[in-house]
Amino acid sequence: MGIVYSILLGCLAGFCAGKLMKGGGFGLIMNLILGLLGGALGGWLFSLLKIELGGIIGQLAAAIVGAVVILWVASFFKK
Repeated sequence: MGIVYSILLGCLAGFCAGKLMKGGGFGLIMNLILGLLGGALGGWLFSLLKIELGGIIGQLAAAIVGAVVILWVASFFKK
């Protein structure tokens, strides 16, 4: 169940990050895919910075931060 939970959380993070980014990101499907990667990046960044947010809200916040970072970096390649 953990992997399914992570996938759903990453997709939700990608959707939220697409809404937060100026221009809406890359479209729904690509935002969801980048959200999956962003979830992993956000968890890694938060652990690197020793920031611990508990529960589903904390995990979602970390995933959204990671997804925003990935969408921001990917926006340089879109131009």
